[in-house]
Amino acid sequence: MTQAPADTLPPHILVVDDDRRLRDLLRRYLTDNGYLVTTAENAADARARLSGLAFDLLVVDVMMPGESGLSLTRALRAESAVPILLLTAMGEAEDRVAGLECGADDYLPKPFEPRELLLRIGNILRRAAPAEPPASVVRFGEFSFDPAREELRRDETVIHLTSGEAALLKLFAVHPGETLSREHLGSESRLGGGARTVDVQIARLRRKIEPDPRQPRYLRTVWGAGYVLRAD
Repeated sequence: MTQAPADTLPPHILVVDDDRRLRDLLRRYLTDNGYLVTTAENAADARARLSGLAFDLLVVDVMMPGESGLSLTRALRAESAVPILLLTAMGEAEDRVAGLECGADDYLPKPFEPRELLLRIGNILRRAAPAEPPASVVRFGEFSFDPAREELRRDETVIHLTSGEAALLKLFAVHPGETLSREHLGSESRLGGGARTVDVQIARLRRKIEPDPRQPRYLRTVWGAGYVLRAD
């Protein structure tokens, strides 16, 4: 049996899916593997759960009656950095990219092997877990990033980051001014989905830190090599 990451309390996961059978299967499987699990049948039910409990990760179905998983993810990301794993029956790359652009940390197409879901959850939680600070605070323009706290600020305003965005910024904080390949960024940050996923996360970061994301000043592309953070 694969065990959940060790901590004083097991990570608490919220499973949001309108399929009752799948909800019950995931609840039993994840509970058997050491997690605390709460379920919700739709976005409204999930919001009610989130209003009273703190979760370490959300597993959200994309196709639900009423508000979709994509809409819920987009709304949550505007106010929270809680990691989100999307479950989608849509296998097209464009649909998966749409989920990442909404702020999801990872996606898993249906049908899936339960063990793969477990591995992806473990990877996301490891990325989101507190770690030793890899570098001192990095400053670029009006922004500063504190690796120890995984905190991005614009002057005194905190900018919400997903766990994937924070993992990438940590790598750039360790290597300011150094060009990092997409393969290195994807591997070291444990982002799933390969180079395309790195590109999506970089695009999302640019929308948060660049005056003009189409002409990046800080997080720049080095054609044929990767990306570099131009820190002050």
